[in-house]
Amino acid sequence: MTFNATVLTLYPEMFPGPLGVSLAGRALSEGKWSIDPVHIRDFAMDRHRTVDDTPAGGGAGMVLKVDILAAAIDHARASNPDAPVIAMTPRGKPISQERVRQLAEGPGVILLCGRFEGFDERIFEGRDVEEVSVGDIVLSGGECAALMVLDACIRLLPGVMGAPSSGTEESFEDGLLEYPHYTRPTEWEGRTIPEVLRSGDHAKIAAWRKQQAEDDTRSRRPDLWERHRDARVQPASGARRMKKDLGS
Repeated sequence: MTFNATVLTLYPEMFPGPLGVSLAGRALSEGKWSIDPVHIRDFAMDRHRTVDDTPAGGGAGMVLKVDILAAAIDHARASNPDAPVIAMTPRGKPISQERVRQLAEGPGVILLCGRFEGFDERIFEGRDVEEVSVGDIVLSGGECAALMVLDACIRLLPGVMGAPSSGTEESFEDGLLEYPHYTRPTEWEGRTIPEVLRSGDHAKIAAWRKQQAEDDTRSRRPDLWERHRDARVQPASGARRMKKDLGS
């Protein structure tokens, strides 16, 4: 099954962009995924191809019109009805590796890229659009964010990465940041590769990497560490509740 990406944008020339090179580019040429950049302005209904208007209630900037957005989404859904529609917006829920993996396992995705002050709010309920953010930053438009989401999905598609473990031993895959890496030379400016990594003892190396991942997550991303810790505790408490419900 080919992963089909449709990008609704005012700048279709930005795609595939960097996704046309390296692993994603090779996968694109091999037909493992496809991309269809669709110009939102093509769905404008006046001779000036107007896609935006002033904010209701006043204020700076312009807002993308709901009727134009709806027409673009309807067009995209006709070609890929099972693909989720995702709007790139800083007001959305932060994207997670878990959500990326879900998307990569599906038929594809329809990405809606905003510009100006964003979208008319009615589009989210009117067309069942998921709001997604790539971080607590503001971009000039949703195109760069869409490229990030697509890159994260494409690398997980079957046959895109070389080693099967490449997609699992990564930051966020198990709720932790990835452990640190080293390579030759063994010594550089007085800094040496940790001895355990040169020991050849695979059990000790695995234990060291696990500990490093936990320590780095705890110190660098306490929010991730709290979620990881809660996830480890939850199964045990859930099992106790089940045991109690069964009268044991």
